[in-house]
Amino acid sequence: MKMSRLVAFSSSLLFGAVLALTGVGAAHAAESAAVDYVALGDSYSSGVGAGSYISSSGDCKRSTRAYPSLWAAANSPTSFAFTACSGARTNDVTAGQLGPLNSSTDLVSISIGGNDAGFADVMTTCVLQSEATCLSRVATARAYVDSTLPGRLDSVYSAISTKAPAAHVVVLGYPRFYKLGGSCLAGLSENERAAINGAADYLNAATAKRAANHGFTFGDVAPTFTGHEICSGSAWLHSVNWLNIGESYHPTAAGQSGGYLPVLNSAA
Repeated sequence: MKMSRLVAFSSSLLFGAVLALTGVGAAHAAESAAVDYVALGDSYSSGVGAGSYISSSGDCKRSTRAYPSLWAAANSPTSFAFTACSGARTNDVTAGQLGPLNSSTDLVSISIGGNDAGFADVMTTCVLQSEATCLSRVATARAYVDSTLPGRLDSVYSAISTKAPAAHVVVLGYPRFYKLGGSCLAGLSENERAAINGAADYLNAATAKRAANHGFTFGDVAPTFTGHEICSGSAWLHSVNWLNIGESYHPTAAGQSGGYLPVLNSAA
């Protein structure tokens, strides 16, 4: 955070304390420091599944209900650039999303890596093919997370640091998809659900390690989604939606506001 903004923030806190002592209403309390915010990433950051898509975002499907939009609406940053895009992989971020970053950027959020690891193909395989084929595909994805993904994440994180050296970077993870022993009556087996959940944890652990190595903050959303997985009876994630297949296994609007936004609030 820039020094001038820290001074402004400290002054606003002092002013707020004076107002409190003199009985002035809470509506005039201290204001947050100004922030230049850039939201990067894949469909979990763009808001696929939440609806209310911004027409100018086209196939990127950036939503006014996505956690970056919600954070910006609540905090009124000095500037807000939203470049997250549905389907993005690590190379898409470095090639097309980093334009708004500069030395004045204070806050960056990003979720990335799921598409690199083959998330969509894992779920398609598990829904349409046998349990054995599903478990094999999950194992292949985990092997990719071990062998290739760390280097790809390093490339993205290094590029962010180069373009926005003063920014506080929050890396958001992915939720577990299924409540085991839940209310689902058909579909994937319990073994398949457990394997998919385990792969999400595995991806999150690898991402958290790379984020920490770059001095970034990792935001774990698994706790906020607990009790709201598919098969929970109160899901914040879409299951298979054959009428809109692209929204399958993505957070609903409630998942963005109740699952992702609180994590960004705590980490920002």
